[in-house]
Amino acid sequence: MQDAHAAAVGQALQPLGADAFAWVPRHNKAAAFPTDFGLVKAAPGWEDRVLATLRSQSWVRAVDPDRRLGRALAWEAEEGAGREAEGGACDLTEPACVHKPPGRMQTRPTMGLSGAGDDDPSAADGHSAPWRHSNASRRELLYPFHPQQNSVTSLFQADKLWSHGFKGQKVKMGVFDTGIRKDHPHVKNIDERSNWTHEPTLADGLGHGSFVAGVIASSDPQCPGFAPEVELHTFRVFTNDQVSYTSWFLDAFNYAIATEMDVVNLSIGGPDYLDEPFVDKVLEITSNGLIMVSAIGNDGPNYGTLNNPADQNDVIGVGGIDFSDRIAPFSSRGMSTWELPGGYGRVKPDIVAYGKDVSGSKIQTGCRSLSGTSVASPVVAGAVCLLASVVPQEKRPRLLNPASMKQALVGGAVPIPGAHIFEQGQGKMNLINSMEILRKYEPHASVVPKELDLTNCPYMWPLCKQPLYANAQPVMFNMTVLNGMGVTGEFSREPVWVPDRGSMAEHLEVRFAYSQRLWPWSGFLALYISVLPSGQNERGEARGHVEFTISSPPAPGESAPQQSRVSFPLKAHIVPTPRREQRILWDQFHSIRYPPGYLPRDNLDVRNDILDWHGDHPHTNYKDMFNFLVDAGYYLEVLGRPFTCFDAGQYGTLLLADTEEEFYPEEVEKLKRDVQELGLGLVVFAEWYNRDMLMRMQFFDDNTRSWWTPYTGGGNVPALNDLLAPFGVAFGDAVLTGHFAAGQASTKFMSGANIARFPAGSYLHMSSMSERSRSNGQARVGPGTTRTAQFPVLGITASSRGRIAVFGDASCLDSSHMVSNCFVLLRQLLEYTSMGKESTQLFTAASRTHEPFGVQSAGLPQRRTDIDFRDVSTVLNYPASCGEEMDAAAWDRRAAFQRTTQETMLLKRRGIGDFGSQLPVQPPPKPPAVSPVPSSHHRRSRSEIRGPHHHPRETPVTAERPRTHSSPAGTPPERVGVVDRPVIEPESNAARDSVHLWPPSPSEKADMSSTQKAGLGQQDHGPLIMGKVLVVSPIFAIPFSVSAWIFMYAWT
Repeated sequence: MQDAHAAAVGQALQPLGADAFAWVPRHNKAAAFPTDFGLVKAAPGWEDRVLATLRSQSWVRAVDPDRRLGRALAWEAEEGAGREAEGGACDLTEPACVHKPPGRMQTRPTMGLSGAGDDDPSAADGHSAPWRHSNASRRELLYPFHPQQNSVTSLFQADKLWSHGFKGQKVKMGVFDTGIRKDHPHVKNIDERSNWTHEPTLADGLGHGSFVAGVIASSDPQCPGFAPEVELHTFRVFTNDQVSYTSWFLDAFNYAIATEMDVVNLSIGGPDYLDEPFVDKVLEITSNGLIMVSAIGNDGPNYGTLNNPADQNDVIGVGGIDFSDRIAPFSSRGMSTWELPGGYGRVKPDIVAYGKDVSGSKIQTGCRSLSGTSVASPVVAGAVCLLASVVPQEKRPRLLNPASMKQALVGGAVPIPGAHIFEQGQGKMNLINSMEILRKYEPHASVVPKELDLTNCPYMWPLCKQPLYANAQPVMFNMTVLNGMGVTGEFSREPVWVPDRGSMAEHLEVRFAYSQRLWPWSGFLALYISVLPSGQNERGEARGHVEFTISSPPAPGESAPQQSRVSFPLKAHIVPTPRREQRILWDQFHSIRYPPGYLPRDNLDVRNDILDWHGDHPHTNYKDMFNFLVDAGYYLEVLGRPFTCFDAGQYGTLLLADTEEEFYPEEVEKLKRDVQELGLGLVVFAEWYNRDMLMRMQFFDDNTRSWWTPYTGGGNVPALNDLLAPFGVAFGDAVLTGHFAAGQASTKFMSGANIARFPAGSYLHMSSMSERSRSNGQARVGPGTTRTAQFPVLGITASSRGRIAVFGDASCLDSSHMVSNCFVLLRQLLEYTSMGKESTQLFTAASRTHEPFGVQSAGLPQRRTDIDFRDVSTVLNYPASCGEEMDAAAWDRRAAFQRTTQETMLLKRRGIGDFGSQLPVQPPPKPPAVSPVPSSHHRRSRSEIRGPHHHPRETPVTAERPRTHSSPAGTPPERVGVVDRPVIEPESNAARDSVHLWPPSPSEKADMSSTQKAGLGQQDHGPLIMGKVLVVSPIFAIPFSVSAWIFMYAWT
């Protein structure tokens, strides 16, 4: 099939000339099977034209980067690690053993450092470029830390299953890692080893893959694995230099599907949930029935730091605990952030397992102990193999799938006292409980979590922290629906709220949005919980339950659809509506985070996390501020809509912190009226912005082989100045670091902005600061040469009936990289803006201004003209609206490129054969329009490929009044979920004709696995580009004739 790809690409690019590009052949085990993508290398200077030409072809689904997934050593090397193929003892600490590039800037804490300086040694596979700065978009091995030995199998009572003869027999386990030696003494059944890298070896030169394989399958009594008789298949996807590429993973994933793995483990991760080819291929893996287990990430204790693919509903995401059953500090926390700003994140991890000081196998022989979610993931993967062997082999096709295994794991998990749901998911894995669930298992649907008790603290923090009351923004929560009956399903009976008699439930309104189709194996159920006006003065507990029915196509040998009724309890505490001065409204709508663009960190002193990707939400990296305010008697609500969508008469203060988005003119005008006429208070915590520094902060990204330039600074000061202009307030472009003190209000000022303009008759506080913007301005901003002077950083003023306070730095509110907090200052400012209370520490004669302060408009920071902010902005692409249009915008705002035409690939579905032909089939799409390649972040987004409303995980974005029919809130029903991925029955001639499938030849069919044959015509393949190396992910269509114009590779 690669020849067909090469011929089609060659014909398309022929007008550019033979020197413009080169087809990159791939020689690996996947070459024996049909493939769904091709690899093209563009010559220097030809990248844009090659990219545009390929994208203009109607048979090309998408072109995306073949990302370099690299990292350098971040754990203690073991003796015997090295490049030697099959057992040569090589000390990894010796330079002669592994020639890794020197360390470079780390992008996220605990995830390891990446090398820089040498040429990438992968030219043989078509990848060659200097190694430069890495960035947080990369996927990397989640490396363990190290330490003492404990038998994790005994603590989970694996021996009880062993005693009954269950040891992982007849279960095919795929380990995607650094390989293993062929005769490793700890592992009995190494059925197959495969190498997907450019290095000519199958062995492990690092020790990571050997350790992971040992945790799963070791039979050594000193460090036993969970499933010693599992059939182990190792997929070597990382080199000894800890480098990998998207294309290596795609080929390896295709091979895993073709060879029908049962379980796969990925101890890797990254925050880029918009890495289209990788994410889509993971969906294809699970839709073919493979159970995927993945590490949740080592970015704890920060919240909002989930890693992909563990954050996907179809993947079992695993967090880490220590042997005292405490959440490990390194374990990443939820919630997921891609639903923001209009929606609410999902609960992850799914479960937690021991990930600290776990014992596993060394490269050659012997045991060692390591820590990390990279360890916790194979602990669960090994347990999954052991649990799978409990199910009789003849029943496995019906009973074992990604949903049923997750149901067994989360249903058997035991909650850890004192830990939040976004730390532990459903709790600590309990092998015995899960075994009993599987023994009695019958396919059904269920929800995660199994109940929604908003009074259960601390488990349901942050939702249990604050009670419900009337006239508030709806409380949102996303339940995950698991469907063990089939890879696809639907809500055949809509969710309904059933109040309990005798409780306060009659004052509770519960509205829903949900997946039109559950796929693969899962979907969402979004709840929007509000207190009706009748409950404005009520206090008490509201109880009831939610019920609905899920249907799936008939089981094999049956004719009637499968159905499962689901019911779960809901409980909430209601209080009388608080006074206006107690209520604060947090602006979430104007926050933009990575992905899709390079949004730099707020604190430039942080060296190991160059991107702003934690969500900037009160329940993620602003969680300590949220707790402080609620404990102080305030009620904090979150606004995920423009300012035109809230009633200012309900709130004492609107709180803005670290805003990156533009503001609608309507918002500027409404805020002026809200403050001056309705008495709304306004508190602003800004961030640094300096055009010259931004120009110097660009870096070369190894993943996309392109230069990344920030879209804005720590905050979007030019946009913020437009919002504040009616009040005579503006920030400047000095980047300041120092210390601010005003009585008890004392805090570090970390890379903040100065106040450049302020009205007369106000209070303006000066502080001695070092001006960092006069330093070297590089991405790694060092001390350089600075200017120390007095700068205004805090301003307090009144504007007619309203009161305003502004501060130049938000880092003191952000828990992720906080040096010191400014919560006392925040409280004092809120007391003034909401209540008119003037602190004697802030309202001093020395800070009083009698004349207007500052510069003219011409001297204020200006927007950059060398980037197109529409790439990441909702405001610049959509009109202001309080309805569903904003939800559509939220889906689309991830685009790093301008939108192309609507759905460009709707016709293929993955599956394992239980799809119904009754589902809708849409006509073939028109070829996509060609988009110009921007100067930064060379990557196509999901919205370019299928339009803004299609995300495979289908978690909704919030609407003011979500509909009760089956579509994500705010998403037009004609473009929701699986309607965008219509299911095609392979045996249906009508369906086959409607999508113009070119039938596979008999020889091609012979090469296909049974799973592939069952899923023929149903698989959806991910796209791929990479700066210079382009991965062409076709439909794949070749114009053999007019009547059969699209030649679709509907298999892997």
